[in-house]
Amino acid sequence: MEALRALLDRIDGRGYPAYKELRGEWELPVGGVVCTLTVDHVQGDPFAAPSRMRLRLPSSLTGLPVEECRPGPRALGVAALLARTFARVAVEGSRGGRGSGGGGRGRGGTGGSGGSGAIRMASPGQQVLDQSATRVFPDGGVEARFTLGLPAAGRRILGKAAAGLLLEQLPSVVTTSLLAGAHDAESLRLHARTNEDAEVLRSQLGPLGLVAFVADGARLPRRSGVDDHPMEGADVIPFHSPDSLRVTLRLASGEAVEGMGLPVGVTLIVGGGYHGKSTLLRAVERGVYNHRPGDGRERVVTDATAVKVRAEDGRSVAGVDLSLFIRELPGGRDTRRFSTADASGSTSQAAAMVEALEAGARVLLVDEDTAATNLMIRDRRMQALVPRESEPITPFIDRARQLHRERGVSSVLVLGGSGDYLDVADTVVAMVDYLPVDVTEEARKVADRFPTGRLVEAPSTPPPPPDRVPEAASVDPSRGRKAVAIKVRGVNTVLFGEEEIDLSAVEQIVSTTQTRAIGEALHLARERLMDGRSIPAILDALMDLLHTEGLDALGRGTEGDLALFRRFEFAAALNRLRGLELTP
Repeated sequence: MEALRALLDRIDGRGYPAYKELRGEWELPVGGVVCTLTVDHVQGDPFAAPSRMRLRLPSSLTGLPVEECRPGPRALGVAALLARTFARVAVEGSRGGRGSGGGGRGRGGTGGSGGSGAIRMASPGQQVLDQSATRVFPDGGVEARFTLGLPAAGRRILGKAAAGLLLEQLPSVVTTSLLAGAHDAESLRLHARTNEDAEVLRSQLGPLGLVAFVADGARLPRRSGVDDHPMEGADVIPFHSPDSLRVTLRLASGEAVEGMGLPVGVTLIVGGGYHGKSTLLRAVERGVYNHRPGDGRERVVTDATAVKVRAEDGRSVAGVDLSLFIRELPGGRDTRRFSTADASGSTSQAAAMVEALEAGARVLLVDEDTAATNLMIRDRRMQALVPRESEPITPFIDRARQLHRERGVSSVLVLGGSGDYLDVADTVVAMVDYLPVDVTEEARKVADRFPTGRLVEAPSTPPPPPDRVPEAASVDPSRGRKAVAIKVRGVNTVLFGEEEIDLSAVEQIVSTTQTRAIGEALHLARERLMDGRSIPAILDALMDLLHTEGLDALGRGTEGDLALFRRFEFAAALNRLRGLELTP
């Protein structure tokens, strides 16, 4: 500590590059216990991205209960709580207020240039992800990764301000966020056990023949389309399962939990507008992740391979076999290895479905509001007007049951305007005043009373698609003189080399930290895995590698702003890379 203080005093007033002397390891006392502060990267300018640091806290300091730090979901739940608290405390008390490149003054801040004095950590959202901002070790020790804007006036070092930041303010943030004493003991236990319970609930879906479970009492509505926090107030109606679909699952403790189980097969969610159909589907699509206590969806779990698909006009498609849904196009254009730089709604949705199946999806989630109508249905009148030989599309209605019967792939569909699907549904759930009603038997009676006369247009299932093998050279992260240029712009955009990958239609990416990890993983896959392997083989190898080496396999190995993604979202990014080329 004294050496660090002496260094900062010595470089006070010098040019900003003198801060480079901070790189390396330092002993930093926190609460009377010596911790290890590692400065991995020092920003070259007060207006540049802030400096990256790590702080390792021993268990003798944190005091975290070992039983809640058990490797796996418990430790992830605690780590998410610590990261969320550190991020909040840092924002409330750090100097600078805006982070890198911000300028301005925070509460009690030093002011200064750029992001002077700003301590920041990537904060988890409502989902609990395996993330790199905080790590909890089995003995209760913690590693925290954060950024810090080193103080400057213009481009001159404010050494005394930096000493106060590192030696006083940082330890204060740590003691009020990362130690057991900063949290109620029950809160620590709740975050650990809630995350563990979600894993245990999800593990029971397959043996019970379910694709999703929504517990009684769950609160599904969100505050807004851009705010994932739960809606509050008397108007929020707790979820309550219809008796015919009620199942009982068990928590890790053995406690019983009742709720609605959605069975495998073809499930329709129907009902009038504004009655909660899409809200239920969104909860199901997010049920592939665990949620923090108080979110309202803690006990909403979905098959981990469920993928939301939609139409996406204008996206690129590279060598995808669309023959399951689209036969030979006019002019004799083959769809077994279809490529385009500007897909239509139906073509883009067909590609999304095939790509999801290629990546291993066992559940497809579709909302008619974002689907291509002509890919979903051709009614009897349109069949009469446009003969089958003139229509290359095999609509999803004629593949849904076939996919389940032949490939074990289930579907959950939100529908409000296409009653033809009643003929192929195994389960029909109506949302009435935000509550589910099982109308399966009524739906079958309606289908019998009002036959549509529609003709089934599904030809035999095409043979398995050929392997798609990416050319590593086409996954190019270089930009100008930079061999690797990867940035993200919010949750929906990866700037990868010269390309901008649009992920706005990939609705199960929930955090910018996931997006950033996906961008880095594209580079990792290019360097280590694209050696003649097919896309499924690349996905297998990538996820195995991340399981073995962790998120430190990505980027520079000490990043604090990464979170684990699923294989499906990585595949979606790879498939939307406009420069992607495949081996012949």
